[in-house]
Amino acid sequence: MIANKQTLKKIDLWVRSLGEKWLGAHALLSFAFLYLPIFILIIYSFNASRFNAVWQGFTLDWYRSLLEGVTDGKAQISDVMIWDALQNSLVVAAISTLVATLFGTMVALALERFRFPGRSILDALLLLPIIIPDITMGISLLVFFGLAFQLLQNLLGIRLVLGLPTVIIAHVAFNISFVAVTVRGRIAELDPALEEAALDLGANELRTLWRVILPLIWPGIFSGALLAFTLSLDDFVITFFTAGVGSTTLPLFVYGMIRFSVTPAINAISTLMLLASLLLVVSSLTVREQ
Repeated sequence: MIANKQTLKKIDLWVRSLGEKWLGAHALLSFAFLYLPIFILIIYSFNASRFNAVWQGFTLDWYRSLLEGVTDGKAQISDVMIWDALQNSLVVAAISTLVATLFGTMVALALERFRFPGRSILDALLLLPIIIPDITMGISLLVFFGLAFQLLQNLLGIRLVLGLPTVIIAHVAFNISFVAVTVRGRIAELDPALEEAALDLGANELRTLWRVILPLIWPGIFSGALLAFTLSLDDFVITFFTAGVGSTTLPLFVYGMIRFSVTPAINAISTLMLLASLLLVVSSLTVREQ
């Protein structure tokens, strides 16, 4: 009986050890599947060959060509086109982040500090842009803009078309949710006694908000703003459905380059976008932990 128990114990330890090894191997393969293509993309952005499939040595020409001259001589993609697309991306990201941060913070304060009719419904609706697929939201926004523009044209005779304003509105629509969720987490950590103490000392609600609550939740607000800026800068699907003529953002521009020819210039642009996104995300997480 004792020998059988020892044997079963050894088998159990062996199975656990084997499971841990397989779990580690599975995790390693999963991370390799996710990040190895990105690593290859970064490496081939320094490829001297014009074709991604052939490595012909190390060069910085593709990065240099982003700043001067023609990026792709065959397709005549110039640096002016690239910087116009980048400028559009920055304008959309900056304005949508500012608006989404303002409204997202107000929504977070309302949901976390007040009880009102329809609060649970608003809380559920706030999560929809995070849950639903981007393509669903992009199509729904396209249909909404189409109906709204048609209604304005029928009632007021004003003819509107898709452009940067519609892209900004679309980005605000999904960024509010991310900002609100981030700020709510910070508000939930606040000690209500601090607000009560400010009110007891004679401060009204507005002064308490400005002098006590906002300084304490500022890291959460800044973190949410950085997250919104990153999501807006990288967004492709929703922008694709809501952009018009002259409102090409950098992700749309990269997609257009792929349709002409796949060169290491695309890898270089993608690498720079990846580094910018990583920097913003790390900054957001760092500020959030403060």
